[in-house]
Amino acid sequence: MSEQQVRQIVLSTEDLDSSIGFYEALGFTLKFRDGTHYAALDGGSVTIALATSIDHPLPGKVVVGIKTDDVDGAAGAIEASGGAIVKAPYDDAHERRAVVYDNQGNGLVFYQPLPR
Repeated sequence: MSEQQVRQIVLSTEDLDSSIGFYEALGFTLKFRDGTHYAALDGGSVTIALATSIDHPLPGKVVVGIKTDDVDGAAGAIEASGGAIVKAPYDDAHERRAVVYDNQGNGLVFYQPLPR
C-alpha cells in the first residue's frame, strides 16, 4: 500500500468569517482563504480546513483529509475493506481526490497534488 499521511481535518461552516474569527481567537493562524467558501488554518502538522457546502466534500460532517501517492489505490482499498465510495477518484484544479466513507460511516478524502 502507498504512503498515507493525515494532513487535514475538514470542518463544516456556513459563516466562514465567523469560523475564521473563532479559530484565530484560539490562536490558529490563517494560511489560505478562497473567497467565502474555504479557509485553511495552521494546525501544526495538520491543517484545520473550514469549508462551506460549496467546497466541503461531505457537508455537515467532519472529514479527515489523507494525503497519499495513490488516490485510486486508496479508494480501491476502502471498497475492498467494507467502506464505500462517495465520489470516485477525480481531478480538480489542484489535486486528484476520492471521497469515501470508512466501514463505520466516517468521511475521508484521499488526495494527491497534481503535477504542475
